[in-house]
Amino acid sequence: MVFDFFGNKKKVVVSMAHIGALPGSPLYDADGGMDKLIADVISDIEKLQAGGVDAIMFGNENDRPYLLEASPESIAAMTAVVQAAKPSLKVPFGVNYLWDPVASVSIAAATGALWVREIMTGVFASDMGVWAPSAARPSRLKGDLGRKDLKLFFNINAEFAHSLDQRPIGLRAKSAVFSSLADAILVSGPITGQPADHSNLKEAVEAIEGKVPVFANTGVNINNVKDVMSVAQGCIIGTHFKVGGDTWNQVDGDRVKRFMDVVNGLR
Repeated sequence: MVFDFFGNKKKVVVSMAHIGALPGSPLYDADGGMDKLIADVISDIEKLQAGGVDAIMFGNENDRPYLLEASPESIAAMTAVVQAAKPSLKVPFGVNYLWDPVASVSIAAATGALWVREIMTGVFASDMGVWAPSAARPSRLKGDLGRKDLKLFFNINAEFAHSLDQRPIGLRAKSAVFSSLADAILVSGPITGQPADHSNLKEAVEAIEGKVPVFANTGVNINNVKDVMSVAQGCIIGTHFKVGGDTWNQVDGDRVKRFMDVVNGLR
């Protein structure tokens, strides 16, 4: 069991529900508006759940280029979309506002999400500029908002970025748990849809020594999931579940089911 809200599953598949570009974002569809954002994400949720995923995480992956500090309109819109989609959910859910951990915690508190995923430690040279989050702010905020139960998933090697912290990834993982109270450690590849280096994943798991779960955060697919799950306690999947394996497409229910059939054979 990874967390109580995942039930008795020892290996967990968290699927992404990618919300369309939010108001204020360059790719926002003003003609479709909020109604289309909600309808599209509910359609994806239905396919993901029919395919048998264990949990769902809402994310604003379509808000390119990404902000390091969320705008008020995008926080409000993402909160509204998640709240509207909640009646369709049959599995636990989390949220992730890219790339703002304070916004992520705020949205989670407002919607009742069980966890957030974000970059919360480290310093990075990234496509968005220099990236230097504060782990203390989201941790304190969840207490201030009455959500001490909210789990914080730390993505420790960000996509679209190079870490300026040259410590081995195992030490960074261990340090994030020790000093910053990470509830889970996530290991990523260099960009969305590309797999994490297997040696990095293994090193993080060994360094953590079972104190918290370690998840593969990007690039897991039907061909590598057996190797991933032999090491990690779970994985987070967005791209592989999309039509044609394209991050920006809608979910393909057949791809979800085929993948989950393989995972269920492993556990």
